[in-house]
Amino acid sequence: MALKKKPVNGMKDIMPDEMAVREYVQSVIRETYRSFGFTPIETPCMEDISNLTSKQGGENEKLIFKVLKRGEKLKLETAQSEADLVDFGMRYDLTVPLCRYYANHANDLPTPFKALQMGNVWRADRPQRGRYRQFMQCDIDILGEPSNLAEIELILATTTTLGKIGFQNFEIRINERRILKAMAAYSGFAEEDYDKVFIILDKMDKIGPDGVAQELEKEGFAQESAKKYLSLFEGVEKAEDGMAYLAEQLGGYLEDEVVDNMREIAQAVNASRAAKFELVFDPTLVRGMSYYTGTIFEIAIPEFGGSCGGGGRYDKMVGNFTGKDVPACGFSIGFERIILLLMENGFRIPEQPKKTVYMLEKGISGEKLSAIIGQAQQARANGEQILVVRMNKNKKFQKEQLTKEGYDDFKEFYNRD
Repeated sequence: MALKKKPVNGMKDIMPDEMAVREYVQSVIRETYRSFGFTPIETPCMEDISNLTSKQGGENEKLIFKVLKRGEKLKLETAQSEADLVDFGMRYDLTVPLCRYYANHANDLPTPFKALQMGNVWRADRPQRGRYRQFMQCDIDILGEPSNLAEIELILATTTTLGKIGFQNFEIRINERRILKAMAAYSGFAEEDYDKVFIILDKMDKIGPDGVAQELEKEGFAQESAKKYLSLFEGVEKAEDGMAYLAEQLGGYLEDEVVDNMREIAQAVNASRAAKFELVFDPTLVRGMSYYTGTIFEIAIPEFGGSCGGGGRYDKMVGNFTGKDVPACGFSIGFERIILLLMENGFRIPEQPKKTVYMLEKGISGEKLSAIIGQAQQARANGEQILVVRMNKNKKFQKEQLTKEGYDDFKEFYNRD
């Protein structure tokens, strides 16, 4: 039986034209994030399964690619549960590995620590447009900074990067977990039900207020609570200043410092932005990860019609490794979705080096071959990109294929020259 030549479902081969765009975008991301003082790090692709199943990753914990024990440790005949078979898992994001990394190396790292991490993650998800089972994440995180300086820097670094790549008129949606909780408490929901309520609220953009009301009713929540809850969102939408409206309505349920903190972030970001985007307060923004403790944010690019990245504050997560909480906040760019949009819109890499093909007639050898290779080396030293190839019989088709790869200059060398 012939071997299968297609990649496994949900993963993909990357063609040269896309690879060039990916490498360019990664270079812009690295360069911009470094200019904000972020330091590149790397963590392994696998983590101990107990770290990945610690009930911090929300729904993603159901999507882990689990790794069987190996050699003598794998005892199939006596295994009674999954725990007897599995010891590692492929990371589903970069945040859990970062917290383990920081807990392991905190004594050797500065405070605050500004980390930049780019790498593949894996989720056994249902593949669809812009969603894969193996995909690149680009994260920046600040650990050890309790103030909103972390949020301000993360939003500015991320939006500056998107602007440099060429995106305009996108949105950064922002909310606060404490606002979500205050709205739920005000409406009469029990604290132990907050997560159920938020999961339903997270569907607002898809099913609308009526759909949310129906879902809440199906879950057995009081109609009065649902009505009171949805009236808050309606009030925010109608109000000139949604934040002021909520501060007034929620009274003793919401601390003044939460509102002040959000206003300060907005003021600093709007005064210092280097890209064309809008910072939008969105009280329906939930974010799926259960580890968020404060500010949460998300990138919305109209051309995609969905989230193209997000993040937030997770002050309790490092403490799960050390027993001592460390303030932490991060932002992740949806790299694959951004690449998808760029490729669909025919993105061209700016300021590319000249790409030239030296096409050699078959039979060129000896001193003549050495001279041509030397000429190519000199051109490369001058910053040009030179591809040296033997000339095919169908020279026209060969040139067409190379043109698709971005080569725009062809020099032909013949034995008779």
